[in-house]
This record gives sequence, C-alpha cells and structure tokens, in this order.
Amino acid sequence: DAQAWYGGDFNKIWLKTEGDGAQGEPVEEADIELLYSRNVAAFWDVQAGIRYDLRPQPEQAHLAVGLQGLAPYMFELNTTAYLREDGLLSATLEAEYELLFTQRLILQPRVELSVQGEDEDSGIGAGLTTSQAGIRLRYELRREFAPYVGFSWTQKYGDTADAARAAGEASSINAVVVGIRAWF
Repeated sequence: DAQAWYGGDFNKIWLKTEGDGAQGEPVEEADIELLYSRNVAAFWDVQAGIRYDLRPQPEQAHLAVGLQGLAPYMFELNTTAYLREDGLLSATLEAEYELLFTQRLILQPRVELSVQGEDEDSGIGAGLTTSQAGIRLRYELRREFAPYVGFSWTQKYGDTADAARAAGEASSINAVVVGIRAWF
C-alpha cells in the first residue's frame, strides 16, 4: 500500500495504490486511485475520482466515491463505492485502530471487507466476496520511520470461494507481513 496527498485542510488530491502478491511470484492484484478530497466535517472527507485496476487482466477503470475519516474512539475508517465501466458496482470498507503500548511501540489491528455484484468472467460472486483481517506491531524509530511485523488473514466467501477452489486456489490465506511505514 502507498498513499500520497497534496493540498490543505479542506481540499486535497490523493494518490493511492495497492497490490498483492507472493514473494517470487508475479503480482496478483494491483490498482491505483486518483481522488479529489473535500473536508465536509471535523475529521471527515468525501472523496471522488477514478480507480484503475492493473491486475488481474484485463485492465479496468472505475468511478470512485467514498468517505474517509476518524470515527469516535479514534477508529480510522475508509469506505469507497466503485462503478466499473461495464456497470458492475463494488464497495470496500476498511477500519483500523492504533493501540499505543508506549509512545513508540504501537499495535495496529485492521479489517477490510469487500462486496460486489456478480462477475462471472472473474469468478467473483455477488455479495460479501472477501474479508481481510490483520494485525501489525510497529516501532517508531522516528514518527516518520517505523518498521513493522504482523499477520494477515484473507478469506473468500460464497461463489467467490467456490470459484477459487475450482481453480485450484485456496479460499483462505494466512501470511506474515514485514515492512516499513514511512512518511515525509
């Protein structure tokens, strides 16, 4: 995952990208988003723009509309609805929380849910298609630089899980994640 933004408190342009893949194998999924963000309430922004899926093939474009902000009790929420060029509607909801053990040692649980309409060409069923839950423990050497280690669990549901199993893929994936959180 990578995110960058430019702008002030009320108007921003966001560039977001995300990709998944196993070490030593080609990237399985990758997308990039360009969004205009407008502050509509304290700690809440409405976002609109485009998303472009680079993987899996074929490449596809989407219109995106979402809400991003800080909910009560300091939960960070990001929900976005996508309308693909062929009319397929999908949405994601992400929530994360930061639990501070010290000022530098932080545990971050994270949950992401994906829903969408049926897409027989991709083997994706209608409704809740995937969930991803994870936890990361990071140590902030500086606020701008923090290595982390964690665990991620991804589960596919319904027809999406059936299509994955039929293709010889797992419907549930566990992974250890290691990375660096950096900002400037």
